[in-house]
Amino acid sequence: MAIRLKRSYKFAFRTAFFISVVLTVLLWSLMRFTEIENWAFLAIFIALTFLISFLIVQLRIEKFIYRRIKRIYDDVSLLESSSLTSRTITTNMSTLTEEIEKFAQDKKIEIDTLKIREEYRKEFLGNVSHELKTPLFTVQGYLETLLDGAIDDKNVRKKYLQRANKAVDRLIYIVKDLDLITKLEAGDMNVIWEEFDIIELIKTAFELLEMKAAKKKISLTFDMEYAEPIWVRGDSEKIRQVVTNLLVNSIKYGNENGTTEVSVENLIQNKVIVRVTDNGEGIPENHIPRLFERFYRVDKSGSRKEGGSGLGLAIVKHIIEAHEERIYVESVPDVGSEFSFTLEKVTVAIPTETSTAST
Repeated sequence: MAIRLKRSYKFAFRTAFFISVVLTVLLWSLMRFTEIENWAFLAIFIALTFLISFLIVQLRIEKFIYRRIKRIYDDVSLLESSSLTSRTITTNMSTLTEEIEKFAQDKKIEIDTLKIREEYRKEFLGNVSHELKTPLFTVQGYLETLLDGAIDDKNVRKKYLQRANKAVDRLIYIVKDLDLITKLEAGDMNVIWEEFDIIELIKTAFELLEMKAAKKKISLTFDMEYAEPIWVRGDSEKIRQVVTNLLVNSIKYGNENGTTEVSVENLIQNKVIVRVTDNGEGIPENHIPRLFERFYRVDKSGSRKEGGSGLGLAIVKHIIEAHEERIYVESVPDVGSEFSFTLEKVTVAIPTETSTAST
């Protein structure tokens, strides 16, 4: 505050000094070189005083303020070439204040975003490290055991090589999912649009996961019998992966002797919604907003009894968003979870018996 007052006094003093000098010289000149009446002299003096004062103050203000404002603009331009620096420099204090406040607010948002991204990056690298080192150390342990002499025992050798191979398979699975989600996030993987029967696709997924579900005695079923196909538009292979990932997730966290039920319902005229519902352990509400993050797990324990890459739901989200559709999740702990997503519905003309016979 003291510095601000000092600068304003300095500016006012210099301005007052210049006006005083100029007016003194003007008055002295009028008194010496003119012979006019007092009232006329007074009127002329007042007019000239006003004019000269106005010019001096205006010039001083322009020089004093403009120079400092230009310095602000120059400092801003060093930070970023923004809309602020591309405009004509203004000496309007209100406009300048608004621009600087907006610039500062934008920078604060950018800094906060960068901090969030930095935290996310650290967490992501930690998760990748954890996911990769577990199977790597497993393979290393088995190989070292074999090299230390266990390779001579035929039974031990086969068992350890099979376990090492299983750990390598998990590594490949993680790397493939990382590659896929990287492509999805970068927009390098295009959606191949086609029309397909979503019911048939779900049945195929059931067949592929039948043995996996049987190990936990979980039944994969529809909510009803679908006698007619339901045609949708999208990338069938990617949607197959969405359905498979959601079913695997429900099996992984479902209770033994449980059920995973899939339903396909009309949402609006040209949309259907596919629901995958289980009666498993459920998800606490505070975890739901982060479920679709890469490597995010509700179970933070080091053991992580359930395998997987930790990327399944993140891949699901990216595929559905690539189709410009929405995915939803509802869950109640100890009751179960429901994941659902929308797809564009299409009407496909079904050939009649007459037309089929004629062909």
